Amino acid sequence: MDRQGTHTYDRINVAIDGPAGAGKSTVARLVAQRLSYIYVDTGAMYRAITWDMICKGIPAEDHELVGRKVRDMVIELVPEKDVQKVLINGEDVTPHIRSLQVSGQVSQYSKIEGVRSRLSHLQRQMALRKGVVMDGRDIGTTVLPDAEVKIFMTATVEERALRRYKELKDAETVTLQQLEHDIAARDRLDEGREISPLRRAEDAILLDTTHMDINQVVEAIVAHCGSHVNGERNHS
Repeated sequence: MDRQGTHTYDRINVAIDGPAGAGKSTVARLVAQRLSYIYVDTGAMYRAITWDMICKGIPAEDHELVGRKVRDMVIELVPEKDVQKVLINGEDVTPHIRSLQVSGQVSQYSKIEGVRSRLSHLQRQMALRKGVVMDGRDIGTTVLPDAEVKIFMTATVEERALRRYKELKDAETVTLQQLEHDIAARDRLDEGREISPLRRAEDAILLDTTHMDINQVVEAIVAHCGSHVNGERNHS
């Protein structure tokens, strides 16, 4: 048994995918708390790299240089009570990674093969011991294709823009219409990229959260996890 008193063979990996603004990070963190699992915010990792490249003045068009810089980076996720800090070479970049500047460019850096292969490797290492909740856009299809529970979270563009607007309106000046435009554009980029495009895994559960609040979404995912574990026990 592990330190939570759970049999290690009961621990599973949970992959939560979906488009921008679906609320994956918030939900994944709460699901991990409910299950006493480790939360891995893969989106924050891509955002951290984007921020670092912007600061260094390295454009996303220079795939070779970006890939070389990322290979040499030390990227760490440090869990805290209500947030997961992201460190790049020991520097906490968490306060900067949710800015509109990063949001506008993260897709460009995320589609670079050197970036995706490096982060996918790190993320798989994090999941080796099981008991991980990981969210992103290609977790169930590419990073953790063997995850026991896969969820594809989505909502209408209008609802996703409204959620993002509520998060940002006090910090930055942006209109709801602009956010709708940006999120729709991000969807097109994520779905159309050559490497690990955004798509629902064949065995993923589709969860449309347009008319659900956070607690309802968390409860639904935790219930799916419980059903899987109980089903495995009954077959063992």
